[in-house]
Amino acid sequence: MEHITLLIGIVIVTALVFDFTNGFHDTANAMATTISTGALKPRTAVAMSAVLNLVGAFLSVEVAKTISGGIIDETAGIRPEVIFAGLVGAIVWNLVTWLAGLPSSSSHALFGGLIGATLVSVGTSGVHADAVVMKVLIPAVAAPVVAGLAALAATRLTYRLARNRAEEDTAKGYRAGQIASAALVSLAHGTNDAQKTMGVITLALITGGVVAPHADPPLWVIASAGVAIALGTYLGGWRIIRTMGKGITDIQPPQGFAAQTGAAATILASSHLGFALSTTQVCSGSVMGSGLGRKGGVVRWSTAGRMVVAWGLTLPAAGLVAAGAAFLAEQGDWGIATVAVLGLAVCGAIWAASRRKPVDHTNVNEGPAAEPAGVVTAALQAVAPPPAGPVVSAPAMAVTAVPAPAMADAPLADPVGTAPVIAAPVAAHPHETHAQRRAKAGSAAG
Repeated sequence: MEHITLLIGIVIVTALVFDFTNGFHDTANAMATTISTGALKPRTAVAMSAVLNLVGAFLSVEVAKTISGGIIDETAGIRPEVIFAGLVGAIVWNLVTWLAGLPSSSSHALFGGLIGATLVSVGTSGVHADAVVMKVLIPAVAAPVVAGLAALAATRLTYRLARNRAEEDTAKGYRAGQIASAALVSLAHGTNDAQKTMGVITLALITGGVVAPHADPPLWVIASAGVAIALGTYLGGWRIIRTMGKGITDIQPPQGFAAQTGAAATILASSHLGFALSTTQVCSGSVMGSGLGRKGGVVRWSTAGRMVVAWGLTLPAAGLVAAGAAFLAEQGDWGIATVAVLGLAVCGAIWAASRRKPVDHTNVNEGPAAEPAGVVTAALQAVAPPPAGPVVSAPAMAVTAVPAPAMADAPLADPVGTAPVIAAPVAAHPHETHAQRRAKAGSAAG
């Protein structure tokens, strides 16, 4: 470490700041459904996730190798200031989407930042286009679909297996399963996302001549990246937790268990294969799949649509910010200082804006207003409608202007024919005595 220059030190610190934002940005991936169903208290959930993120960081380095030598050509003349610019672009986009409460991909923000800065610095020769397609773009499209279908099937199977059991009998078991599956997602998140920062730091060390090309991340890099993402996770990205837990669909314990188990299996498999997968997209797809898998479940497609738009914008948006930062950083020391000052100013402005309507562990479960079922949800409910039950009118329900005898003599028609309808009680005049009300009720019954 004695050969690390000031610029490389700045890059390392910036990479750890990105890792920190990755932690609180992606806490929702593991713990949103567990918190929304009440399986764990918010603070307990994020603390457990933080510890397991740290443990997961030590389990593998395959994804780190993909970052340090797969997407960016480390021999193409990449300099540390280029990596610094890429990290600034990723951090800014992470904070923008966090402020909006959108679970965008921190991984794709990092990829976009590195690619944009590299294109400005050395051109297309510095980017391995085939690796970008095979290990970033294709998994980005396939992962949420695969995870969503897996969660949909798992949710259907879970409800079918428990169809003859009372909900109160299975609730405790499902909540325990949610805790276990959330722990598995946290562990998987550490093995995948913490490694991306390890890869960036290793890439900076390679470009600075500190370590040899194609080297594994040093132990101190692994440890520092694990600690940074764990600290960010513990602080909790409450805005995104609210969106994931309440904004996409109303999660019940069986759905949460199915969604988290499917997501963990997908993430761990991709880490083993070296795919730099977006854990956010996997977990979001799983939550949507679990919403479609429950009879009567409603997916809020407007929220899902905003998320998909954010996913599509992440790579180019982070890339554009990083490209501008790289252009300035290459002008010399004053350019690097300008990028640092502008980055800090933008981050400070976003933080100040977030304080106007703060979201924390005390109000994270305050869900959004109900959204009417869209075309997709309505079609699915037509195939698998929710269990029908008697519709009981509340005593305070407004009564239409129909005379009481007509209501008594003619039964109400059920236009759909799916459930019995019980007529609303006869409206009582505010100045009637109790005896008059009983007489009116007896007359209507006769």
